[in-house]
Amino acid sequence: WLVISRKVYDVSEFANRHPGGRRVISHYAGQDATDAFVAFHNDKDVVKKYLKSLQIGELAPDQPSSESNKKESLLEDFRELRCDIEKKGLLKPNYMFFFLIFLHLLVLDVSSWLVVWYFGISSVPFFAGIALFTIAQTQMSWFQHDLGHCSVFRKPKWNRLMQIVVINVMKGLPACWWNHLHNQHHAKPNCFRKDPDLNMHPLLFSLGKTLSMEVSRGMFGE
Repeated sequence: WLVISRKVYDVSEFANRHPGGRRVISHYAGQDATDAFVAFHNDKDVVKKYLKSLQIGELAPDQPSSESNKKESLLEDFRELRCDIEKKGLLKPNYMFFFLIFLHLLVLDVSSWLVVWYFGISSVPFFAGIALFTIAQTQMSWFQHDLGHCSVFRKPKWNRLMQIVVINVMKGLPACWWNHLHNQHHAKPNCFRKDPDLNMHPLLFSLGKTLSMEVSRGMFGE
């Protein structure tokens, strides 16, 4: 069960059919998922049609919707900031900007191979090719990141298609793998055991007193 705008939904069976994956939605079991729901779904009217059949009740008037460890005033400030940003149109993409980004990625990537092909593999052209290739690959990562967030095109399917071109074809990585991990990161950012970005090897390093204690419990038990 989870809460969205004070309404309670049973997503036990739906979780397996959830487009974003079962793990993302299960991270909010027993919690308020309002802000995550707003952030992850562009066309909320369509999604709300599916929610109707899953609703099993509403919170009592005296029941808080947020967890006790969250400050309600901070949540309200965040929601107000988000609405202000949307009203000002700051989330609307600039198509010319992204076109130029993609164009310069192609130029850098092709140039890296042409330098080695034309000048040979002596030290100077070899390291010049490496520099061009590294810059191209790094910029591709950030470009596909925006595509994965469906932030470039209005329709999600165009974002997904272009993301496959960039990360699958040009980088050689599966888009579904990246989306699965990154969706969890934004669903529960910096939450140990839920954010895959924190699933680091405990013997390498862990930052902060709280995280270090959590890692220790995970390794050696309570």
